[in-house]
Amino acid sequence: MELGVYSFGDVHQDPVTGATVSSEQRVADLLERARLADEVGLDYFGIGEHHRADFAISATVPVLAAAAAQTRNIKVGSAVTVLSTEDPVRVYQQFATLDLISGGRAELTAGRGSFIESYPLFGAELNDYEALYEEKIALLLTLNEAGRKEESITWSGKFRPALHEATIYPRPVDNNLDIWIATGGTPASSARAARLGTNVIYALLGGPVHGFARHAQLYRAEAAQAGHNVEALKVGVSAVGLVAKSGAADTFYPYYRHLMEGIARERGFPAPNRISYNMQTAPNGGIYAGTPEQVAEKILLTHEHMGHDRHILQMDLASVPQKHVLKSIELLGTEVKPLVDAELRTSKKATA
Repeated sequence: MELGVYSFGDVHQDPVTGATVSSEQRVADLLERARLADEVGLDYFGIGEHHRADFAISATVPVLAAAAAQTRNIKVGSAVTVLSTEDPVRVYQQFATLDLISGGRAELTAGRGSFIESYPLFGAELNDYEALYEEKIALLLTLNEAGRKEESITWSGKFRPALHEATIYPRPVDNNLDIWIATGGTPASSARAARLGTNVIYALLGGPVHGFARHAQLYRAEAAQAGHNVEALKVGVSAVGLVAKSGAADTFYPYYRHLMEGIARERGFPAPNRISYNMQTAPNGGIYAGTPEQVAEKILLTHEHMGHDRHILQMDLASVPQKHVLKSIELLGTEVKPLVDAELRTSKKATA
């Protein structure tokens, strides 16, 4: 199984110490994390975009390009590109260039965005939320297919100018971009990813670890029905958590609470408390905070339910201090990953 980390470059005021980190320092922190993740053998380093004061990253590709230039093996990708407010042609060009810089390690995860700040910023209408994504993901995949075949493209739609026998350059390594679809876990999103034949990654940001099992089952069933090779399609899980030798849940709690209280105020739902948090950090809960053994066990439990291929963790919610994040990355690579790999090898032999 592939393990990795992702971030949105949080620059919240530290809810424990009151300290603040500049956006310049946070970008440097992210690159330090990328280098360490590569050194300890993790598989994926992702950066997602937000367009708010409490996050340092709105443009993912420059940061990913810098990470690619400072690493050797780890895949570098957008934890989410809000494709609905982007031009798919420009996105394809940017990630093709990133793929060239990284030697074929670039990935693109296309989503609609759970935060909506980019819609007015780039002139998109929220009333077109579904239609924008449908059109743009279809165009992006068509561009990738044309690239694979080294063909030009003629296309017309509602939300960008038409293309007439256009050939898009540069092309990525091997003429192919690795494109995933990000989803919060609606059946419609699972069915869309299955129909399009793309890898899918579920944002498991709470609830029991088995909560998305039915979505993964639906995804594979729909993909098979659409005629895709299910064995070649990957399922991923993105979640939040922190790995430490001791006290991970206690360390992580004030940061999780601070972030979720803010979201709860904006969206009008009850804020979490320590009781609900403890339920999430329990063995069946959706927060992966614990010792290396506890986190490995929870990832394996998730695998039992979802059969997933990739598990990535966001460790820096609301500016968890860099020292804790770096230690957590180290433990994820040096202790959690070997435990997960060993158990999956044993299980595979037992079922062979």
